[in-house]
Amino acid sequence: MLELKISATAHGLNYLPQYYAEHLGLFAARDLKVTATAKDPWTGVLDDLDSGAADIALGGLWVPGMYWGTPRELTVFAQVNHQFPKALVTREGSAPLGWADLLGRTVLAPGIGGSAPYAFTAGLIREAGIDPAGITFLRDLSTPMFVELFEAGLGDAIVLDMTTAQVLQDKGTGSIAIDYTEAGGIGPNSVYYARTDCKEELSDRLVRFTAALSEAMELLRATSVAELEPLLTAHWPHIASPTLARACARIKNSSTWDTVRIDASASDRWMRILQQEKMIRTVPPFTELVDTSIADNAVLASTLG
Repeated sequence: MLELKISATAHGLNYLPQYYAEHLGLFAARDLKVTATAKDPWTGVLDDLDSGAADIALGGLWVPGMYWGTPRELTVFAQVNHQFPKALVTREGSAPLGWADLLGRTVLAPGIGGSAPYAFTAGLIREAGIDPAGITFLRDLSTPMFVELFEAGLGDAIVLDMTTAQVLQDKGTGSIAIDYTEAGGIGPNSVYYARTDCKEELSDRLVRFTAALSEAMELLRATSVAELEPLLTAHWPHIASPTLARACARIKNSSTWDTVRIDASASDRWMRILQQEKMIRTVPPFTELVDTSIADNAVLASTLG
């Protein structure tokens, strides 16, 4: 059996199609053994690619985007998120907010796990015609720390992953004011990438992996959240089952798990947002950032059965 080792930046609900594929034996059915490790700190995924401890990394597209044109050459080949499953949470009892209502207010944007929560939020604010400079963003601290501080009274809103946002809403310490899957459009949030010099050698395994992932997404769309609850509880036993189910339903009812194929215009949009934040110098050409052949061949293989 072939082996594929994944180094991931987190172990999150938004990665559910990968866990579901493993649960259903879809990798094994393609003669592939997949092992995955979540790194803390998340930057360990890059070390794992360098050392060979991992064949591929799972994380934000912004990382390969920032490294494009540098000596560290990375190639993206598939996505697990077709949208950004995040939310802006305000205090319980606050009136629903629009982006303009944030002017003059303080927003907590966790950043120890990466810059995407702030950068994408700022991008959405700019697309609404508002200058994010009029909003105070507190950054660079972990999600648990900012959640604790938010619940203690710091800030007016906080940017969170969907699971944590649902936790606060169910506790009554926060309210989901803006669901990014509804307000943010299409975008490759979490993707798989490999060292460019290893891609050719890995190609067959990557196609098998992506085909299984694509099948898992299709099956997820036809599976009720109630049927998924045992798997959710097994992966996140410390989160209340009803909360997990509600967070899963929010993501499942969006386009987050629709396809392994990365949309070129959505990728370019995300790169432009990063450029506006000065996180990249130039927008990398989509064809140089993403190798679409892996996902194309995987989807074709799944279609042919």
